[in-house]
Amino acid sequence: MSWSDAFQDFVKIWVVVDPVGTVPVFLAVTAGMTVEARRQVAFKAALTAAGILLFFLVLGQFLLNALEIRLDSFQIAGGIVLFLFALTMIFGPAKPEREASLDPDPGDHDVAVFPLAVPSIASPGAMLAVVVLTDNNRFSAPEQTLTSPIMLACVAATCALMLLAGPINRVIGQGGASIISRVMGIILAAVAVDGVLGAISDYFKLS
Repeated sequence: MSWSDAFQDFVKIWVVVDPVGTVPVFLAVTAGMTVEARRQVAFKAALTAAGILLFFLVLGQFLLNALEIRLDSFQIAGGIVLFLFALTMIFGPAKPEREASLDPDPGDHDVAVFPLAVPSIASPGAMLAVVVLTDNNRFSAPEQTLTSPIMLACVAATCALMLLAGPINRVIGQGGASIISRVMGIILAAVAVDGVLGAISDYFKLS
C-alpha cells in the first residue's frame, strides 16, 4: 500500500469516526461530571470503541458472510440506528438527568458505552468502513493489516479531543455545548440518511 492509499484510508476512517463531532456529544453526556469522571469516561469510551472496531476489522466480513447479510443491508440498518440517535441529540434534553460519580452504579446507564463508544465513535459508518477496507476480495493481507493502526490512530485522536473537552466547555459554556450538540445532531441525521440512500442506490444499481 502506497502512502497515498494509506492517507486515503485515514481520511475515510477519520470522516466516519468523526473525532471533532464526538466532542459536543461528549460534552452533552458528561455535563455536571467531575474532571476525573470525564477522564475515565473518555478512556473507557475510546477503549470500547477500539475493541468494537477491531472486532469488525478482523471478523466483520466473516460474520456478515456467515449470516448471509449484504453490506448494503448492514449500512441501511446502521444508518437507521444513527438517525434515531441523531433525533435524540436534536430533540432530547440539553443536559442529561443523571448524577455522575467515579464509581457509577453497574445498573446505571453507562454513557461511555452508549452513546459515546456506540454509535458516536464506533458508528455504523465506521464499522462498515473497516469491513469494506479489509475486503478479502479487494485488498491483500498487508493492506488489511495497515488498516488497524490507521483506525486506532483515529480513535486515539478522538480520545485526545474528549480529554480536551473541559477547556472547550469553559470557552463555549453549557449554552454553546447545547447548540453544538443540536447542530451536530442535524449533521448526523443527514449523514445517516445519505448512507441509507447510498446503500439503496447501490442495491438497485441506480445512478
